[in-house]
Amino acid sequence: MKVLQISSEVNIGSVGRIAEQIGENILNEGWESYIAYGRENLPSKSSVFPIGKKSDIIKHVLLTRLTDRHGFGSKNPTIELIDKIKKIDPDIIHLQHLHGYYVNIELLFNFLAINRAKVVWTFHDCWSFTGHCAYYDLVECDKWKTECYKCPQLAEYPKSFYVDSSKENYIDKKRLFTSLERMTIVPVSNWLQGEVRKSFLKDYNILTIHNGIDVNQFSYKENKIKKDYNIEDKFLILGVANPWDKRKGLKYFIELSERLASNYKILLIGLTEKQIKELPSNIIGLKRTKDVEELARFYSAADVFINPTLEDTFPTTNLESQSCGTPVITFRTGGSPEALDKSTGIVVEKKDTENLIEAIKEIEKNTKTFYSENCRSRVLQYFDKKNAFKNYIELYNQLMKN
Repeated sequence: MKVLQISSEVNIGSVGRIAEQIGENILNEGWESYIAYGRENLPSKSSVFPIGKKSDIIKHVLLTRLTDRHGFGSKNPTIELIDKIKKIDPDIIHLQHLHGYYVNIELLFNFLAINRAKVVWTFHDCWSFTGHCAYYDLVECDKWKTECYKCPQLAEYPKSFYVDSSKENYIDKKRLFTSLERMTIVPVSNWLQGEVRKSFLKDYNILTIHNGIDVNQFSYKENKIKKDYNIEDKFLILGVANPWDKRKGLKYFIELSERLASNYKILLIGLTEKQIKELPSNIIGLKRTKDVEELARFYSAADVFINPTLEDTFPTTNLESQSCGTPVITFRTGGSPEALDKSTGIVVEKKDTENLIEAIKEIEKNTKTFYSENCRSRVLQYFDKKNAFKNYIELYNQLMKN
């Protein structure tokens, strides 16, 4: 069997690592694994190739900023992609993120509608059934259930400067994405599955498969993080995101820094240089790291990982932290709480800083040791990539039988 994935990136970032790990499971079956990617990649075990060039991405970004027609640029790169797909002749075409300024959805879906390959599409967010945004919880918008118009989030990714094409985008996405006779949609959380079932894609086969992670890469690592930052006597609170936009809850770390005593220390990873300069002096700010080993050391050093996300589907950072033995505190939003239970962390109501502080103190009182074994065992049981992504292998086999 030949499986070709189309992904915004490979083996970097959460979606890129997921694509890589699905590819590893494909190869373990003795099949052929191909990944076409849009932006970044790190060394991969699959056969990988880029879609277009950096200049093509820049042109697509400009189109989005000026016309709000994200997903309708990159025509020549998509034509070249289709030619490569025809040569590979895959049995399964597995779509990951199709947004990210690298592929033309009209050309791609017109091709998929006449191609013999079975189509699987993993949803990591909500972009596929809205007229503009990838998330809408923050602004409590439900126009996507009927038809988008007058988008309240034009300034959010994928950003448009002036033009609002949300209605046109919605109509075109609905036409294109429902043009396939058969397609299997895979939301990464039960929450997201519920949202898809309210959308124009509700009549397709929908199957939740939670993300998995590499539990060997993300395991407890001996480290000198606290010593290196001269915080050996501090209770270390870690936050990881990329980018740290409004929905990731950076403001709640600022609030925590103002209210927690001096025996607590906050360390944030994934910030821009500008964000680092603007941080309060009692927060340690670092830029994004592409080194998984280094990231695992930070998770291991932390006493608690906090994810104050305001809208999310199923963040893998929650899994990565637990896999390193560090408990998680997250807001009750989207699919974020699905990653943990009472023995591995605490779920706090969204935007509730007071209860966030109480949860931190609860974790401190019970000590990290109380949680570490439970955190690791939960991830091993439910979210080890070897088990989680085997669900895709079962899905591929089932589709080929049918």
